[in-house]
Amino acid sequence: MTSTLPPTTAPSTKKQGLYRKTALVAGGLYLLTFASSIPAVPLLEPVLNNANYIISSGADNRVLFACLLDFINALAAIGTAVALFPVVKRQNESLALGFVTTRLFEAAVIVIGIVSLLSIVTLRQPGASGAEADSLVVAGQSLVAVRDWTMLLGPGFMAAVNALLIGTLMYKSGLVPRIIPTVGLIGAPLLLASSIATLFGVFGQFSPVAMILVAPIFFWELSLGTWLVVKGFKPAPIIEHA
Repeated sequence: MTSTLPPTTAPSTKKQGLYRKTALVAGGLYLLTFASSIPAVPLLEPVLNNANYIISSGADNRVLFACLLDFINALAAIGTAVALFPVVKRQNESLALGFVTTRLFEAAVIVIGIVSLLSIVTLRQPGASGAEADSLVVAGQSLVAVRDWTMLLGPGFMAAVNALLIGTLMYKSGLVPRIIPTVGLIGAPLLLASSIATLFGVFGQFSPVAMILVAPIFFWELSLGTWLVVKGFKPAPIIEHA
């Protein structure tokens, strides 16, 4: 008497549902990084561009809300890596672990920038004058400088590295259409070059040239998040035979 074994070339219904939920969570978190980080930019304009903010009447609630959005962005960034790790580690565990590590580092650096701006809110004294005002202005400018450097080291350098890692994993695994990670793999060295150029003062972090160089990474993460939410993972050996 012979027995018939169930086919192993396709994942079970239960696994399909699990991977669909994983893709939905990861994609949703990618989109959340956009929904939180983009509105924070104009909201932080007063504290970032007004050298005397720390001794002015200020717009603390606006700055606090922007910091909250940046904090959500940092948590969502970590969440993307945590959500994808159990899947992409089947392709290459070392690269997957590297992706989680760089995401954690990027988020930690973002939080340092948040703390520096929150410190300005705490130190703000609109009635200060004379030497006290001068010292506060210097302190405020120093804290803004810290935040500027965190934006270069976190969403700059580390974002380029983690794009290389997860882009490679997505390209080799075939979990999404290969055109999507290809954009990331092209954008990563461009962002890295832009960050290095900014580091050495070739152009500003938010100059037109820098914005052009960062555009591929922007579209890579946006397209990845959108695809995962709308379509989920494509059938691929690393999940079919998991």
